[in-house]
Amino acid sequence: MAEERFDREDILRRVRKLHAQQIKWRRRLHQFPELSLKEHQTTAFLSDELRKRKLKFLPLKMETGVLAELTGSRPGRTVAIRSDIDALPITEKSGVPFSSKHPGVMHACGHDAHMATVLGAAAILAEMRTDLRGSVRFIFQPAEEQPPGGARPMIANGALKNVDVIFGLHVDPHLPTGKISLRDGPTMASVYDFDIVVHGKSGHAARPHSAVDAVSIAAEIVEAVQKIVSRELNPISPAAVTFGTISGGTARNVIADRAVISGTARALDKDVARRLPRLIKRTVAGVCRARGAKYDVIEVAGYPLLVNDPSVNRLLERNFHALFGPRPVPQTELMLAGEDFGCYLEKVPGAMFRLGIRNKKIRADKPWHSSEFIIDEAAMVYGTALLVAATLDYLGSQTE
Repeated sequence: MAEERFDREDILRRVRKLHAQQIKWRRRLHQFPELSLKEHQTTAFLSDELRKRKLKFLPLKMETGVLAELTGSRPGRTVAIRSDIDALPITEKSGVPFSSKHPGVMHACGHDAHMATVLGAAAILAEMRTDLRGSVRFIFQPAEEQPPGGARPMIANGALKNVDVIFGLHVDPHLPTGKISLRDGPTMASVYDFDIVVHGKSGHAARPHSAVDAVSIAAEIVEAVQKIVSRELNPISPAAVTFGTISGGTARNVIADRAVISGTARALDKDVARRLPRLIKRTVAGVCRARGAKYDVIEVAGYPLLVNDPSVNRLLERNFHALFGPRPVPQTELMLAGEDFGCYLEKVPGAMFRLGIRNKKIRADKPWHSSEFIIDEAAMVYGTALLVAATLDYLGSQTE
């Protein structure tokens, strides 16, 4: 390992000096949230700020999102840092003076804080570019909230070309400000989103024997598919199948000839994730065959497991302790929620850390996707400093 060539106290001084600007960035982004694949204002704002720091923009054949690169004074490896940029279709009720100005749209998952944190890392690393060995690529990705997500299109556009490692972060309202959490291996679930269309035969409600009732068959499918998790999967391997919508029929006295069910299947084990689509299709086929119906199972979208690299986690943990002292770093809780950051981790080593934003004194204790979601903006100091230090540590560890 090469000797370290950066001063962590200097990083902290720079981050604290920048913090007031980061708050302005974050509040500006919070006021003008945009839904997945509609992040045009957000893209323009990020591009303007990165342009001021003289970063190079990489070609991107997408309407939204930004790929920018900072090149150091000497050649070396490439670190990527990713932030998501989209908001949610939620009407804000947080009461903050910088609430969303876009009705029905809100940054209720912290992506505004992610952007400000990563933008802060870009600004500080740009100040230090003469001491930088290698490159840092900043991936501001659209459409994390809307499957099939923006990660795969960003990768197809070269986001990971020549990248050696990738860092990601996600704010966590269950974790106090000043803390991070890490977890080795599988951390967030694979996602298989699907629709089931049941094709029956319509008829009069008084003559069910002359029809094939698509609604009742759909209800039977909902019940039968649940038994995949409870009876066909190993109970020590977490998984869930949820049906969020069911629709069909035109009148109470008409047997429906068509019903549609929308569902999502989640797993934290690669083998289970691989088996779930096949088991769902087999179960649907069996029920429909027994009842004389036809069916379609349509795959809508899918995310892979988010699997953190242990060596990258150790890099993050070491730098967090070096910056902020030997405070405990808890293990990130396993979740059946999905995150398309897992797409990047299929391609290159990396990790996503959780950044604590919980502060009850300012009501920053509401869950993700709540209309009252608030973050403690002090958390951005911890996230930005860690990203900068981990980047410099990784690039500085190259042998001469």
